[in-house]
Amino acid sequence: MIYMVESTQTAPSGLLRWRVVDVTVTAVIAVASGVVFWGLGMVTVPLSTLMQVVPGLQALTWGLFYFAGPLAALVVRKPGAAIFAELIAALVEAVLGSHWGGLGTIIPGLVQGLGAEIAFAIVAYKIWNLGVATLSGAMAGLAGMIISWIMYYQGYGMDFIIIGFVCSVISGAVFAGALMWALYKAIAATGALGHFASGRDTRR
Repeated sequence: MIYMVESTQTAPSGLLRWRVVDVTVTAVIAVASGVVFWGLGMVTVPLSTLMQVVPGLQALTWGLFYFAGPLAALVVRKPGAAIFAELIAALVEAVLGSHWGGLGTIIPGLVQGLGAEIAFAIVAYKIWNLGVATLSGAMAGLAGMIISWIMYYQGYGMDFIIIGFVCSVISGAVFAGALMWALYKAIAATGALGHFASGRDTRR
């Protein structure tokens, strides 16, 4: 269930307004993520080719490209952070030379960010815990497969589509959700997030 004991504080309206530091940190996360996405692309493309022995199984690697949104949202805790971060990350990846091309990278990034954002919107940006983080990653995975299906996989068999949806959601939940929660907790433990509610929350 989404309601878990840890990090279930409410978010007063003032905490939902963006500050300069929020924009800056989200942009840094996004740019760094975009560089990582670009690097991962060179590794996952040949790996995905090998995984095509089972149609749709390559979607197990896609969660590696969904993490910018959930991580940014967990850190800055502002509406729109997931969309902003995933979109900027996709722009950076596209500029560096994504094998999917410009719009082929940017549009999926926007949609994946929207999927990640929905999870936090569902709880009105009031609950920040492992359950919501995992849901955010899973929603990014669902959105990622939907847009990939529309843009790239029309005409593929139902076995590919079903396995692809399942694998993308699982991959998103693990890599972009649970793993990003662990990374956020590790960063917060260093004291680097002292200017954010996400950093103060870990000291309670």
